[in-house]
Amino acid sequence: MSTLQQIITEKLNRELSPEHLSVHNDSHKHAGHTGAGTETHFRIEIKASSLNTLTRIAAHQRVYAILALEMENGIHALQIILI
Repeated sequence: MSTLQQIITEKLNRELSPEHLSVHNDSHKHAGHTGAGTETHFRIEIKASSLNTLTRIAAHQRVYAILALEMENGIHALQIILI
């Protein structure tokens, strides 16, 4: 697990206490793509009761707010899958 991947996992666990959380570093799939690096593209699969009451857009905004610092400093692309 990469350092940024660990940070994402820890922050989401702390803030949302999810029933399920899986964080995948998909950066290798984007080699040669503008903005690609070793820790730039992530996919999150998450199930959290605190997100269930929100619209899909609001749930995504909540995740982005939690990861705001990482979005400004390293994450180029973030796929969020609500389950």
